[in-house]
Amino acid sequence: MLLAVDTSTQTLGIALYDEDRVLAESIWISRARHTVELAPAVDRLLKQNGLTAANLTGLAVATGPGSFTSLRVGLAFIKGISLALKIPVAGIPSLDPLAAAMPPSDLPLAAVLPAGRTRLAVCWYTYGDKGWQFTGTMKVQTAQELSDEIHTPSIIIGELTAEERQILSRKWKNSQVGTAVQGSRRPAMLAELGWKKLAAGMADDPVTLAPVYLHMNEVIPS
Repeated sequence: MLLAVDTSTQTLGIALYDEDRVLAESIWISRARHTVELAPAVDRLLKQNGLTAANLTGLAVATGPGSFTSLRVGLAFIKGISLALKIPVAGIPSLDPLAAAMPPSDLPLAAVLPAGRTRLAVCWYTYGDKGWQFTGTMKVQTAQELSDEIHTPSIIIGELTAEERQILSRKWKNSQVGTAVQGSRRPAMLAELGWKKLAAGMADDPVTLAPVYLHMNEVIPS
């Protein structure tokens, strides 16, 4: 049984997964500090399914980009379980689950999440033989700046405000803005990616696993 945790933004998600099925999944907008809500939510999810931490055989955690403080909470929680119970852990970039959930397309895909100060963290993906793959292009920019850069048909998905959707949708010939559901980071998809990574023998060292930021000197603010 694998536990997945995503605390990249104010939207917090957890899931239980065992390859054959998603046993449980919970997504909510955190109204308090993640430190207050995460552990009780995981404990409740386990108990609702007749499980304890002793039943866990794998862990997956979103590693960023995201809120500096939020990411640290999720990583500290998962690393603590991994070290205490000697369970393997897989770190997964926060926007990979968004891209992985999208159907194949010849168009480039921009996956985004809030980066604070009206900015977005933007990661670009292209579809190939191994599914959606990160191109290595990751930026922090406003919705207007992202819109100004789009000159060919492109897919845009992620957590967007109504104003950001309106800005990006103005380029209706080139911007295919996904729905709110398509823009929701599913912890179940995070769990599936983590399961595959662990099955491939690519577990991360819980001691050195760390959040991924755009630049050493440009941490996405909380």
